[in-house]
Amino acid sequence: QVQLVESGGGLVQPGGSLRLSCAASGSIFRLNAMGWYRQAPGKQRELVATIGSGGSTNYADFVKGRFTISRDNAKSTVYLQMNSLKPEDTAVYHCNVKRWTVFNTLDDYWGQGTQVTVSS
Repeated sequence: QVQLVESGGGLVQPGGSLRLSCAASGSIFRLNAMGWYRQAPGKQRELVATIGSGGSTNYADFVKGRFTISRDNAKSTVYLQMNSLKPEDTAVYHCNVKRWTVFNTLDDYWGQGTQVTVSS
């Protein structure tokens, strides 16, 4: 099993910045992609950004140029630097980690989420 602990959410004014962190612990060998998803009230969960074990990144169009995802493999931690935040970025942000099993399939693990509120 993999446990995920997120931190860094909060209240920020439009145009401001936040940095989210997600630390993985437990059976953290053979981690694959790590990423962030978000869910706003009344909406479905959506992908924000992912980063592969080799560092390749993928971003949703609505965050390109504003958010940066990174990871520290030595610390099994993924980060999301969020700049130029907009009110529509308000959501609960969830960390996601994929891990290879002994059967060469991928297991999904989710964090409990951290609230990001962008408001003046």
